[in-house]
Amino acid sequence: MKGTLVVAMTALAAIPLVTSSNVVLNFLVSALLIALVGQGWNVLGGYGGQYSFGHSAFFGTGAYVSAILQMRYGVNAWIAFGLGIAAGALLGAIIGALTFPSGLKGAYFALVTLAFAEVLRIIASVAPITGAGVGTLIALDLRPQAFQFQSRAPFYWIVLALVAVSLAIVWAIENSRFGAWLIALRENEAAAQALGIDVTRIKLGAMALSAALAAAAGCFYAQYYLFIDAAIAVAALLAAIIGGAGTVAGPLIGALLIKSLGELAKTFIGEAPGLDLVVYGCMLIVVVALAPRGIAGVLSDRWRRSRSAPAGAAMERADG
Repeated sequence: MKGTLVVAMTALAAIPLVTSSNVVLNFLVSALLIALVGQGWNVLGGYGGQYSFGHSAFFGTGAYVSAILQMRYGVNAWIAFGLGIAAGALLGAIIGALTFPSGLKGAYFALVTLAFAEVLRIIASVAPITGAGVGTLIALDLRPQAFQFQSRAPFYWIVLALVAVSLAIVWAIENSRFGAWLIALRENEAAAQALGIDVTRIKLGAMALSAALAAAAGCFYAQYYLFIDAAIAVAALLAAIIGGAGTVAGPLIGALLIKSLGELAKTFIGEAPGLDLVVYGCMLIVVVALAPRGIAGVLSDRWRRSRSAPAGAAMERADG
């Protein structure tokens, strides 16, 4: 499976060498942004079992912090990018520190994260430092040192690199003791605690990492679109669940799929408001009903069966 991911990422990296179409590159950048936030959600929700409805708060924090540092304080765009990620991780740790020690989980944790996201959205809508209802505009400065480029290709490679880093991080987690602890508390938190696992500390680590990945997507969003306002919506949760929560490749698969189907629906049906959400909802119903482990889970099961079939046949021949 790791080899398949490497091949897929290599193929994606070669796309700007094949086409310079802004339509194609914009589509892929949008899909990869969803995949990046989805991978952040996957760390906490897919592996840790802590379903968050508030990742837009981390996304927005990264975007606003990086944009404000550049436009109000003259901080270099690349440094602001890193500080935006750090701010997102800090916010995640703060929210985790306020919720996990009290034992909030399940629907209660989801609602609390949603409440935090809504409070921050309202603050961003009225605070002068964020531009209030007008939003924050980043000045056009087409120089690499300003994190702006003449063509879409460098942006595409940067967001693809961010997704590749997130894939590597999640793969490392999956094959580490930390990942085993995360899965253990997802399956049975009480049993994990009885075994001596520091549940609160593991959750806090997952929350901070999850928030950092979402914030990285927000920082990139601000640099790519040069504008940020409080009305930010990402399909991260749907991408992770449809693609396969708790799998390395799930958010990437889900993001590419839902983005493709959303664009196809707009092409054949029209630009009806909320049409993409209808498509995503239908996909979610189908996947939950037919493939609870998501598309990546189905592909993984088939790959294992294809690997085990020759071995089983060889054993039968040996017995015969």
